[in-house]
Amino acid sequence: MEELYVIIPVSKFKDAKTRLSPFLSQNERENLLKSMLKDVVGYLKNFIENILIVSNDEDVLIYAKELGAVPLKENENSDLNLGLKQSMEFLMDKCKKVLIIPSDIPLISHSNIKNIIDSSKSHDFIISPSRGGGTNSLIIKPLAIEMVFGDYSFFKHYKNAVKNDLNPIIYDSFFLSLDVNTIEDLGEILLHGKGTNTEKYLKSLDIKVDSIHGAERLKVFR
Repeated sequence: MEELYVIIPVSKFKDAKTRLSPFLSQNERENLLKSMLKDVVGYLKNFIENILIVSNDEDVLIYAKELGAVPLKENENSDLNLGLKQSMEFLMDKCKKVLIIPSDIPLISHSNIKNIIDSSKSHDFIISPSRGGGTNSLIIKPLAIEMVFGDYSFFKHYKNAVKNDLNPIIYDSFFLSLDVNTIEDLGEILLHGKGTNTEKYLKSLDIKVDSIHGAERLKVFR
């Protein structure tokens, strides 16, 4: 039995990052998600060979194979949390713990992954928050708690861990907390994501960023 498997849930490419639709076309948003997923899988592959990508999109599952990951087709009428439950049921007899990571955190670093994996050797529940109160990484034993990804899931997962005496450990990192949802997030990638596939793709679209002093910290334009 393997010590650790990674689970990456991925939405349909055609539905990728709709909040960016005023700024990026559908095709650009699809390619953005592909770039981010390639970055995330690439970093993880340096530490963990076993990566499962779960989706109900055949195009995503084909791309998962291209990245060297194991594709898992979601059941009909599923959603994010049901897909994660299905993934953990699939992995129950294959690994001791799972690391759940979203597809849209291209700033994740080697040190982030190493620190989380090292901590998992002595802790059964490690959680990282997103900037908006979501969950951007989670290490647990399969099906140890119910998955409640969505609004403010960090607090819900943490509360459930405490309730089940799992002694939750928080791993907090700026780079790990940045999931890409807004135009300003694209600016953070341009500033901090040097050398990533995502940064290179944004530059290929001639997207630029300036620091400003106003209601928003960054001005992103093309």
